[in-house]
Amino acid sequence: MGHGIDDRPSRARLDPATAKSVAATLQALATPSRLLILANLQEGPMTVGDLVAAVGMEQPAVSHQLRLLRTMGLVESERRGRHVIYTLFDNHLSELIDQAIFHAEHLGAAPRTRGDDEPA
Repeated sequence: MGHGIDDRPSRARLDPATAKSVAATLQALATPSRLLILANLQEGPMTVGDLVAAVGMEQPAVSHQLRLLRTMGLVESERRGRHVIYTLFDNHLSELIDQAIFHAEHLGAAPRTRGDDEPA
């Protein structure tokens, strides 16, 4: 059973347009490579080279994911000389990542299977 459900502040209703936007953000977080990149950007601005070293991916793959994240409005970029510096768009995304990590840790990071506590 979850906890803290009754302590939540009241929430606005979710309309179809907002649901589509929220789903796109959650979809970005559902990809391990993007999640690793975003989690590293929580620490502060980074270049592609910094991210390559931090996440252990090849440079073209990191650049591709950053391009997608920038298009989705989740990261921003700024050219400084020969380098492009990436940052999270805002703190909301950082809070969402933190909550997802806390939730996974709360569940023991073990995937739940049908039958754990739900009917088939």
